[in-house]
Amino acid sequence: MEFLQQLNIKSGNAGTSTGSKQLTGKGELIKSYSPVDGKLIGCVTSTTKEDYSLVLETAQEAFLEWRKWPAPKRGEIVRQFGEALRKYKEPLGKLVSYEMGKSLQEGLGEVQEMIDICDFAVGLSRQLYGLSMHSERPGHRMYEQWHPLGIVGIISAFNFPVAVWSWNAALAWVCGDVCVWKPSSKTSLCAVACQQIAAEVFAKNNVPEGVSCLVTGNACGDLMNADERIPLMSFTGSTRVGKIVAKTVAERFGRSILELGGNNAIIITENADMQMVLTGAVFGAVGTAGQRCTSTRRLIIHESIYDKTVESLKSSYSQLKIGDPLDAANHVGPLIDTKAVDDYLKAIETAKNQGGKIIVEGGKLEGEQYESGCYVKPCIIEADNHLEIVQTETFAPVLYVMKYKTIDEAVAKQNGVPQGLSSSIFTNNMREMELFLSNEGSDCGIANVNIGTSGAEIGGAFGGEKETGGGRESGSDAWKAYMRRQTNTINYSNKLPLAQGIKFSV
Repeated sequence: MEFLQQLNIKSGNAGTSTGSKQLTGKGELIKSYSPVDGKLIGCVTSTTKEDYSLVLETAQEAFLEWRKWPAPKRGEIVRQFGEALRKYKEPLGKLVSYEMGKSLQEGLGEVQEMIDICDFAVGLSRQLYGLSMHSERPGHRMYEQWHPLGIVGIISAFNFPVAVWSWNAALAWVCGDVCVWKPSSKTSLCAVACQQIAAEVFAKNNVPEGVSCLVTGNACGDLMNADERIPLMSFTGSTRVGKIVAKTVAERFGRSILELGGNNAIIITENADMQMVLTGAVFGAVGTAGQRCTSTRRLIIHESIYDKTVESLKSSYSQLKIGDPLDAANHVGPLIDTKAVDDYLKAIETAKNQGGKIIVEGGKLEGEQYESGCYVKPCIIEADNHLEIVQTETFAPVLYVMKYKTIDEAVAKQNGVPQGLSSSIFTNNMREMELFLSNEGSDCGIANVNIGTSGAEIGGAFGGEKETGGGRESGSDAWKAYMRRQTNTINYSNKLPLAQGIKFSV
């Protein structure tokens, strides 16, 4: 395919790299099949233990040099990386769409997120500010500063095969860190493409080999989590695996940024603009075929408009076009693989067995245009919030709808799940929106008014509470997680008074 040629992606590209240098590639082949048509796109070689050791050694050496570069100079490298992404936006966006299965618009949007975080990081490279404090002791000055942390390990998920890595990498690089990235084995080629783009920029600027490293294969995740040479692990994935990562990293006193499951709800009040509701709810539920951590899983609808809202949803779902995501006429692409299809079908049956009522029938799509076996119909189920299946994140286009009477009841339902990533309320009533955003309202890391749960701008810190893990990435002051804080006290007097007025003489 033309976009593969533009990115110089060839079957057999080594899946282990320290930047411009490809390593031995003696591991087993990781085959990447497109969920769009079931065809083999290409292969990469998984990282061996020997290659992993070499990668970490190279990264360690690179850090010792990279941390000496002034932060604005590091920011200039990230600026050039952002420019390279602009150059490759179309072919990289198409690869994201073809290898992962999201719509072309979403694939291009994901690359735009990468460009945006580079722009953010460039400005940040001149704003790594520390505070200045007044000392209680005369002739003393106190301040704090932020230093580079070291190697940042990044384990990313298939659903955002390039953007989440860039959120971490762009910030880590300007902070003076180096990165070791293990992408999902389901989207290895996207990672290879990103690494090649970065390597091209780094080589032109004599950036130390090892500032950006790529390892592949599931075994690398365990190695990274247990590796004391990696002070920070950023993990995106399921809550189940996230608990293992958190425990393993904590046992060696490492830090972790966890971006785990979401079970996101939209509260639709009787004061909502229904046209806005439909756009936000439908895209939130079916965008990326329901495979976003911010996908809308639950609609909590005021009883006075419940029937009308459900009928409007049914009408919208009947107009959805499902098929090749590279075709702009289609709204919904495939799930990532046939196992995801099985999980989707099982969730629907479980919901029915637990008392759920089918509003819009789901199911697997058959036929020549769905030959990959990964296409399904978005489903709507009426179900109570307390059902076990509703309390669980299903990574597929399954939407649960339910009624509420009072705003307090609605907020309680919204909060009444183990996850706490994204949330939303549609209302034109100021009291309702302010309650939702207050400390008595949404318990999620993201709370929106009159926009859906899905998607986020890079300027804000991204992440959630409870079983979502508590981590924050991207904007605001998320950069602080990638650095170590140091408090400094300078005595410029000719005496040595002790803090708290303690007397000590020798």
